[in-house]
Amino acid sequence: MSAAADGFRMPAEWAPHERTWMAWPEPNDTFADAAELAAARAAWAAVARAVRRFEPVTVVCGPGRSAGARALLGADVETVERDLDDAWMRDTGPTFLTDGRGRLAAVDWTFNGWGAQEWARWEHDAKIAAQVADLAGARTYSSRLVNEGGGIHVDGEGTVLLTETVQLGPERNPGWTKEQVEAEIHAQLGTRKAIWLPRGLTADHPPYGFGTLGHVDIVAAFAGPGVVVAHRQPDPAHPDHEVSEEVIGLLRSQTDARGRRLEVVEVPAPTVLEADGHWADYSYINHYVCNGGVVLCAFDDPRDEIAAGILRRLYPGRTVTTVDARTIFAGGGGIHCITQQQPRI
Repeated sequence: MSAAADGFRMPAEWAPHERTWMAWPEPNDTFADAAELAAARAAWAAVARAVRRFEPVTVVCGPGRSAGARALLGADVETVERDLDDAWMRDTGPTFLTDGRGRLAAVDWTFNGWGAQEWARWEHDAKIAAQVADLAGARTYSSRLVNEGGGIHVDGEGTVLLTETVQLGPERNPGWTKEQVEAEIHAQLGTRKAIWLPRGLTADHPPYGFGTLGHVDIVAAFAGPGVVVAHRQPDPAHPDHEVSEEVIGLLRSQTDARGRRLEVVEVPAPTVLEADGHWADYSYINHYVCNGGVVLCAFDDPRDEIAAGILRRLYPGRTVTTVDARTIFAGGGGIHCITQQQPRI
Protein backbone atom coordinates (compact mmCIF):
# COMPACT_ATOMS: atom_id res chain seq x y z
CA MET A 1 0.00 0.00 0.00
CA SER A 2 1.11 3.58 -0.64
CA ALA A 3 1.05 6.39 1.88
CA ALA A 4 -1.83 8.12 0.11
CA ALA A 5 -3.84 4.90 -0.09
CA ASP A 6 -3.46 4.63 3.69
CA GLY A 7 -4.87 8.12 4.12
CA PHE A 8 -1.64 10.13 4.51
CA ARG A 9 -0.68 13.37 2.77
CA MET A 10 2.03 15.99 3.02
CA PRO A 11 0.72 19.14 4.74
CA ALA A 12 1.69 22.59 3.53
CA GLU A 13 4.77 24.03 5.22
CA TRP A 14 2.67 26.71 6.94
CA ALA A 15 0.61 24.05 8.76
CA PRO A 16 1.54 23.65 12.46
CA HIS A 17 4.83 21.88 13.19
CA GLU A 18 5.83 19.56 15.99
CA ARG A 19 9.49 20.40 15.43
CA THR A 20 12.20 21.12 12.89
CA TRP A 21 14.97 18.65 12.03
CA MET A 22 18.45 19.70 10.88
CA ALA A 23 21.85 18.04 10.35
CA TRP A 24 25.22 19.27 11.58
CA PRO A 25 27.92 19.92 8.95
CA GLU A 26 30.50 17.15 8.65
CA PRO A 27 34.00 17.50 7.19
CA ASN A 28 33.60 16.63 3.48
CA ASP A 29 34.15 18.04 0.00
CA THR A 30 31.44 20.67 0.55
CA PHE A 31 33.37 22.18 3.47
CA ALA A 32 36.88 21.69 2.23
CA ASP A 33 38.96 22.99 5.12
CA ALA A 34 38.70 23.78 8.81
CA ALA A 35 37.84 27.44 8.23
CA GLU A 36 35.00 26.61 5.81
CA LEU A 37 33.65 23.95 8.15
CA ALA A 38 33.72 26.33 11.12
CA ALA A 39 31.92 29.01 9.08
CA ALA A 40 29.30 26.49 7.96
CA ARG A 41 28.66 25.31 11.50
CA ALA A 42 28.24 28.90 12.67
CA ALA A 43 25.76 29.55 9.84
CA TRP A 44 23.77 26.36 10.52
CA ALA A 45 23.68 27.24 14.21
CA ALA A 46 22.34 30.72 13.45
CA VAL A 47 19.47 29.17 11.50
CA ALA A 48 18.76 26.63 14.25
CA ARG A 49 18.62 29.36 16.87
CA ALA A 50 16.33 31.48 14.69
CA VAL A 51 13.92 28.58 14.18
CA ARG A 52 14.08 27.68 17.87
CA ARG A 53 12.42 31.00 18.70
CA PHE A 54 9.26 29.52 17.19
CA GLU A 55 9.39 25.74 17.67
CA PRO A 56 11.57 22.87 18.95
CA VAL A 57 14.64 21.99 16.89
CA THR A 58 16.52 18.69 16.80
CA VAL A 59 19.93 18.62 15.12
CA VAL A 60 21.38 15.29 14.01
CA CYS A 61 25.15 15.26 14.63
CA GLY A 62 27.82 12.81 13.66
CA PRO A 63 29.10 10.47 16.41
CA GLY A 64 30.93 12.41 19.11
CA ARG A 65 29.98 15.84 17.73
CA SER A 66 27.03 16.77 19.95
CA ALA A 67 29.05 18.60 22.61
CA GLY A 68 30.79 20.82 20.07
CA ALA A 69 27.49 21.47 18.28
CA ARG A 70 25.68 22.45 21.47
CA ALA A 71 28.33 25.07 22.21
CA LEU A 72 27.10 26.92 19.11
CA LEU A 73 23.47 25.83 19.09
CA GLY A 74 22.65 26.68 22.68
CA ALA A 75 21.15 24.56 25.41
CA ASP A 76 17.56 24.66 24.13
CA VAL A 77 18.36 22.98 20.79
CA GLU A 78 18.26 19.19 21.05
CA THR A 79 20.90 16.96 19.46
CA VAL A 80 21.04 13.29 18.56
CA GLU A 81 23.93 11.38 17.03
CA ARG A 82 23.86 9.33 13.84
CA ASP A 83 26.36 8.76 11.03
CA LEU A 84 26.20 11.55 8.43
CA ASP A 85 27.85 12.50 5.15
CA ASP A 86 26.47 16.01 4.59
CA ALA A 87 24.19 18.56 6.22
CA TRP A 88 21.15 19.08 3.94
CA MET A 89 18.29 17.65 6.00
CA ARG A 90 15.65 18.86 3.53
CA ASP A 91 17.11 16.47 0.99
CA THR A 92 18.43 13.55 3.00
CA GLY A 93 15.77 13.55 5.71
CA PRO A 94 12.25 12.13 5.49
CA THR A 95 9.26 13.89 3.98
CA PHE A 96 6.71 13.83 6.80
CA LEU A 97 3.01 13.12 6.31
CA THR A 98 -0.13 13.15 8.45
CA ASP A 99 -3.56 11.55 8.09
CA GLY A 100 -5.65 14.05 10.04
CA ARG A 101 -6.44 11.38 12.61
CA GLY A 102 -3.40 11.64 14.84
CA ARG A 103 -0.97 9.47 12.89
CA LEU A 104 2.46 10.47 11.54
CA ALA A 105 4.18 8.89 8.55
CA ALA A 106 7.20 9.67 6.40
CA VAL A 107 8.45 9.02 2.89
CA ASP A 108 11.97 7.64 2.59
CA TRP A 109 12.91 8.59 -0.96
CA THR A 110 15.86 6.89 -2.61
CA PHE A 111 18.86 9.21 -2.25
CA ASN A 112 21.88 9.03 -4.56
CA GLY A 113 23.83 12.22 -3.88
CA TRP A 114 21.79 14.60 -6.03
CA GLY A 115 22.22 12.47 -9.12
CA ALA A 116 25.46 10.70 -8.14
CA GLN A 117 27.47 13.88 -8.46
CA GLU A 118 31.24 13.58 -8.37
CA TRP A 119 31.69 15.56 -5.16
CA ALA A 120 28.91 13.87 -3.20
CA ARG A 121 29.04 11.04 -0.67
CA TRP A 122 25.86 9.34 0.48
CA GLU A 123 26.68 6.04 2.22
CA HIS A 124 25.24 7.33 5.49
CA ASP A 125 22.87 9.99 4.17
CA ALA A 126 20.97 7.37 2.16
CA LYS A 127 19.92 5.88 5.52
CA ILE A 128 19.24 9.02 7.54
CA ALA A 129 15.62 9.52 6.42
CA ALA A 130 14.56 6.18 7.87
CA GLN A 131 16.53 6.87 11.06
CA VAL A 132 14.95 10.29 11.59
CA ALA A 133 11.49 8.90 10.84
CA ASP A 134 12.09 6.26 13.48
CA LEU A 135 13.23 8.88 16.00
CA ALA A 136 10.03 10.80 15.29
CA GLY A 137 7.87 7.71 15.71
CA ALA A 138 6.63 7.86 12.11
CA ARG A 139 5.51 4.97 9.97
CA THR A 140 7.90 4.85 7.01
CA TYR A 141 7.02 4.36 3.35
CA SER A 142 10.03 3.59 1.16
CA SER A 143 9.99 4.89 -2.41
CA ARG A 144 12.02 3.68 -5.39
CA LEU A 145 11.95 7.20 -6.81
CA VAL A 146 15.22 9.06 -6.49
CA ASN A 147 14.11 12.37 -5.07
CA GLU A 148 14.89 14.95 -2.40
CA GLY A 149 12.74 17.20 -0.25
CA GLY A 150 14.10 20.28 -2.02
CA GLY A 151 12.80 18.88 -5.28
CA ILE A 152 9.14 19.16 -4.23
CA HIS A 153 6.88 21.87 -2.84
CA VAL A 154 3.22 21.31 -1.96
CA ASP A 155 0.22 23.48 -1.14
CA GLY A 156 -1.35 20.86 1.16
CA GLU A 157 -4.44 20.86 -1.06
CA GLY A 158 -3.35 18.45 -3.78
CA THR A 159 -0.79 20.39 -5.83
CA VAL A 160 2.96 19.77 -6.07
CA LEU A 161 5.70 21.74 -7.85
CA LEU A 162 8.45 19.73 -9.59
CA THR A 163 11.30 20.41 -12.03
CA GLU A 164 11.98 18.32 -15.11
CA THR A 165 15.76 18.30 -14.58
CA VAL A 166 15.37 16.66 -11.16
CA GLN A 167 12.80 13.86 -11.08
CA LEU A 168 13.04 13.24 -14.85
CA GLY A 169 16.81 13.61 -15.11
CA PRO A 170 18.81 10.55 -16.19
CA GLU A 171 21.13 11.09 -13.22
CA ARG A 172 18.30 10.17 -10.85
CA ASN A 173 15.55 8.20 -12.57
CA PRO A 174 16.65 6.87 -15.96
CA GLY A 175 13.79 5.21 -17.79
CA TRP A 176 11.03 6.79 -15.72
CA THR A 177 8.34 8.57 -17.71
CA LYS A 178 6.67 11.77 -16.54
CA GLU A 179 3.50 9.77 -15.92
CA GLN A 180 5.35 7.24 -13.77
CA VAL A 181 7.03 9.96 -11.73
CA GLU A 182 3.73 11.75 -11.17
CA ALA A 183 2.02 8.53 -10.14
CA GLU A 184 4.70 7.80 -7.53
CA ILE A 185 4.76 11.37 -6.23
CA HIS A 186 0.98 11.40 -5.86
CA ALA A 187 0.97 7.95 -4.25
CA GLN A 188 3.43 9.09 -1.59
CA LEU A 189 2.38 12.72 -0.98
CA GLY A 190 -1.38 12.48 -1.45
CA THR A 191 -1.23 15.09 -4.23
CA ARG A 192 -3.19 14.83 -7.47
CA LYS A 193 -1.79 17.57 -9.73
CA ALA A 194 1.86 18.20 -10.61
CA ILE A 195 3.08 21.50 -12.06
CA TRP A 196 6.38 20.96 -13.85
CA LEU A 197 8.95 23.72 -14.16
CA PRO A 198 11.55 23.25 -16.89
CA ARG A 199 14.64 23.75 -14.72
CA GLY A 200 16.09 25.51 -11.70
CA LEU A 201 18.52 28.40 -11.44
CA THR A 202 21.71 28.51 -13.50
CA ALA A 203 24.20 28.07 -10.65
CA ASP A 204 22.26 25.04 -9.41
CA HIS A 205 23.56 23.14 -12.45
CA PRO A 206 27.10 22.09 -13.49
CA PRO A 207 29.70 23.40 -13.80
CA TYR A 208 28.84 25.76 -10.94
CA GLY A 209 29.72 24.48 -7.47
CA PHE A 210 27.59 22.08 -5.47
CA GLY A 211 24.33 22.17 -7.40
CA THR A 212 21.26 19.94 -7.15
CA LEU A 213 20.49 19.98 -10.90
CA GLY A 214 17.50 22.22 -10.45
CA HIS A 215 15.64 22.00 -7.14
CA VAL A 216 12.32 23.78 -7.18
CA ASP A 217 12.64 25.28 -3.69
CA ILE A 218 15.09 27.92 -4.84
CA VAL A 219 12.94 29.15 -7.74
CA ALA A 220 9.28 28.76 -6.68
CA ALA A 221 7.30 27.87 -3.56
CA PHE A 222 3.69 27.89 -2.42
CA ALA A 223 2.92 30.67 0.06
CA GLY A 224 -0.76 29.90 0.54
CA PRO A 225 -3.64 28.21 -1.27
CA GLY A 226 -3.41 29.32 -4.88
CA VAL A 227 -0.41 31.58 -4.21
CA VAL A 228 3.17 30.97 -5.41
CA VAL A 229 6.25 33.07 -4.76
CA ALA A 230 8.69 33.03 -7.67
CA HIS A 231 12.28 34.12 -8.05
CA ARG A 232 12.73 36.98 -10.51
CA GLN A 233 16.14 38.03 -11.75
CA PRO A 234 15.55 41.56 -13.11
CA ASP A 235 19.04 42.02 -14.58
CA PRO A 236 19.29 40.84 -18.22
CA ALA A 237 23.04 40.33 -17.75
CA HIS A 238 22.36 37.32 -15.53
CA PRO A 239 21.30 34.06 -17.24
CA ASP A 240 18.60 33.59 -14.60
CA HIS A 241 16.78 36.56 -16.13
CA GLU A 242 15.55 34.31 -18.93
CA VAL A 243 15.06 31.36 -16.58
CA SER A 244 12.89 33.34 -14.21
CA GLU A 245 10.86 34.92 -16.99
CA GLU A 246 10.09 31.45 -18.35
CA VAL A 247 9.19 30.05 -14.94
CA ILE A 248 6.98 33.00 -14.00
CA GLY A 249 5.17 32.86 -17.33
CA LEU A 250 4.55 29.14 -16.96
CA LEU A 251 3.26 29.50 -13.39
CA ARG A 252 0.88 32.27 -14.41
CA SER A 253 -0.68 29.92 -16.98
CA GLN A 254 -1.36 27.19 -14.41
CA THR A 255 -4.22 26.23 -12.14
CA ASP A 256 -3.87 24.24 -8.92
CA ALA A 257 -5.53 20.96 -8.00
CA ARG A 258 -8.71 22.82 -7.03
CA GLY A 259 -8.89 24.67 -10.31
CA ARG A 260 -7.70 28.06 -9.04
CA ARG A 261 -5.58 30.16 -11.36
CA LEU A 262 -2.25 30.64 -9.58
CA GLU A 263 -1.46 34.04 -8.17
CA VAL A 264 2.28 34.52 -8.75
CA VAL A 265 4.13 36.91 -6.44
CA GLU A 266 7.50 37.88 -7.88
CA VAL A 267 10.39 38.23 -5.44
CA PRO A 268 13.38 40.06 -6.95
CA ALA A 269 16.79 38.47 -6.65
CA PRO A 270 19.51 40.19 -4.63
CA THR A 271 21.46 42.80 -6.59
CA VAL A 272 24.70 40.81 -6.52
CA LEU A 273 25.22 38.89 -9.76
CA GLU A 274 28.35 36.85 -9.01
CA ALA A 275 29.69 34.98 -5.99
CA ASP A 276 32.82 32.88 -5.63
CA GLY A 277 33.76 33.52 -9.24
CA HIS A 278 30.53 32.37 -10.90
CA TRP A 279 26.92 33.37 -11.34
CA ALA A 280 25.15 33.73 -8.01
CA ASP A 281 21.98 31.77 -7.31
CA TYR A 282 21.12 33.82 -4.22
CA SER A 283 17.37 33.55 -3.75
CA TYR A 284 14.80 34.62 -1.17
CA ILE A 285 12.49 31.80 -2.25
CA ASN A 286 14.57 29.38 -0.19
CA HIS A 287 13.03 30.51 3.11
CA TYR A 288 11.51 28.37 5.87
CA VAL A 289 8.04 28.80 7.32
CA CYS A 290 7.69 27.69 10.94
CA ASN A 291 5.23 28.13 13.80
CA GLY A 292 4.58 31.86 14.03
CA GLY A 293 7.61 32.77 11.97
CA VAL A 294 9.41 32.84 8.65
CA VAL A 295 13.21 32.45 8.57
CA LEU A 296 14.43 34.26 5.48
CA CYS A 297 17.79 34.20 3.70
CA ALA A 298 19.65 37.51 3.81
CA PHE A 299 22.69 38.54 1.79
CA ASP A 300 23.64 41.99 3.15
CA ASP A 301 21.84 43.29 0.08
CA PRO A 302 19.52 46.26 -0.55
CA ARG A 303 16.77 43.84 -1.58
CA ASP A 304 16.82 41.90 1.71
CA GLU A 305 14.21 44.24 3.18
CA ILE A 306 12.11 44.19 0.00
CA ALA A 307 11.89 40.40 0.25
CA ALA A 308 11.14 40.57 3.97
CA GLY A 309 8.31 43.01 3.27
CA ILE A 310 6.79 40.70 0.66
CA LEU A 311 6.83 37.77 3.06
CA ARG A 312 5.36 39.86 5.86
CA ARG A 313 2.41 40.63 3.61
CA LEU A 314 2.03 36.98 2.60
CA TYR A 315 2.32 35.70 6.18
CA PRO A 316 0.48 38.21 8.38
CA GLY A 317 0.84 37.36 12.04
CA ARG A 318 4.21 35.64 11.56
CA THR A 319 7.51 37.23 12.47
CA VAL A 320 9.98 37.39 9.57
CA THR A 321 13.54 36.83 10.80
CA THR A 322 16.52 37.25 8.45
CA VAL A 323 19.68 35.17 8.74
CA ASP A 324 22.79 35.73 6.61
CA ALA A 325 22.76 32.79 4.19
CA ARG A 326 25.82 33.51 2.05
CA THR A 327 27.88 30.78 3.70
CA ILE A 328 25.03 28.29 3.26
CA PHE A 329 24.68 29.18 -0.42
CA ALA A 330 28.42 28.73 -0.89
CA GLY A 331 27.86 25.12 0.15
CA GLY A 332 25.11 24.62 -2.41
CA GLY A 333 21.80 25.55 -0.77
CA GLY A 334 19.86 27.85 1.51
CA ILE A 335 17.83 27.93 4.69
CA HIS A 336 15.03 25.76 3.32
CA CYS A 337 17.62 23.18 2.25
CA ILE A 338 18.94 22.66 5.78
CA THR A 339 15.58 22.44 7.58
CA GLN A 340 12.86 19.79 7.51
CA GLN A 341 9.49 20.19 9.19
CA GLN A 342 7.77 17.51 11.23
CA PRO A 343 4.06 18.42 11.17
CA ARG A 344 1.94 18.37 14.27
CA ILE A 345 -0.54 15.49 14.23
